[in-house]
Amino acid sequence: MSDHVRIDRRFRGPADSANGGYAAGLLASFLDGPAEVTLRLPPPLERELTVERRDGGAVLLDGDAVVAEAVASAIDLDPPSPPGFDEAVSASAGYVPFGAETFRGCFSCGAIRDEGDGLRILPGRVPGRDLVAAPWVARDPSVPVVWAAIDCSGAYAIGSDGRGETVLGRMAARIDRLPHAGERCVVIGWPRGEDGRKLHAGTALFTAEGELLAVARQVWIAPRPVASTI
Repeated sequence: MSDHVRIDRRFRGPADSANGGYAAGLLASFLDGPAEVTLRLPPPLERELTVERRDGGAVLLDGDAVVAEAVASAIDLDPPSPPGFDEAVSASAGYVPFGAETFRGCFSCGAIRDEGDGLRILPGRVPGRDLVAAPWVARDPSVPVVWAAIDCSGAYAIGSDGRGETVLGRMAARIDRLPHAGERCVVIGWPRGEDGRKLHAGTALFTAEGELLAVARQVWIAPRPVASTI
């Protein structure tokens, strides 16, 4: 059994491929409940992709190439307590733009996106805590959009100078409920250790009143060091 999907350019992460959280959430929406998605290739934009059910999971295909794989997964992650909405606004004021030009138009955290087009979730450091946070007012929330909303804050949590060139390799998320349209929310991200080039992070989405809406664990991949020519 297979379905076909197409990712509009609006949902880009880098300039020429989809936001990883959005693409992962799109595939996860074909499963019931929490899911873990592994991204194998940059998800293509503006062309027909195939979703196949395999062994209780789902696979996103670009022709014969495997773009992403999703499996059901328990998400047993206890997020830190969130800052209040006004604190998240203050933290976001300290947002450091991406180190990589290609991400500046990202659907999730691109600062150059217009309000209502991109999500404009701009994470900044919370004073006195190993945590980043940003406010978000939900518009047209869906499973892929919520996955996108809790995507990039993980990259900011593990980076000391914006996002740099790290890319999402794997994301497992649980949505307890979708936010209501117009609902004020707080997105947080925090580091969870590292293993070589694999950087681990957690992210979560709360209402302004502190209700947990969604939580995720992530593996980010740092770029390979550039060999010295000296």
